[in-house]
Amino acid sequence: MQTVLFQGVQCNVVRQTYSNGRISLRLVAAADGEPMAAVTTNLPEVDLADDEVIVKNADENEGLLEALVAGGIVTPTGRTAQVGFNKGPICRLLP
Repeated sequence: MQTVLFQGVQCNVVRQTYSNGRISLRLVAAADGEPMAAVTTNLPEVDLADDEVIVKNADENEGLLEALVAGGIVTPTGRTAQVGFNKGPICRLLP
């Protein structure tokens, strides 16, 4: 299982799918399985490749993108999507 350090907590990256088949990622604390963060958001109107996700990197998720990049989970594409009042980076999942 892939792990990242987020907000000082070692977390497991849990991969699932949304009802439309897109990739969903979330973080749970490695020590006890406590939910830490919903990593991605599902915006069906945004055109994504099969290996791309929109990362929630604002508010309580501040610093999440950096943790995912450092952990070798994603690489930013340079594109963004409007997520509420914020921009969410569109990222490609790394193998």
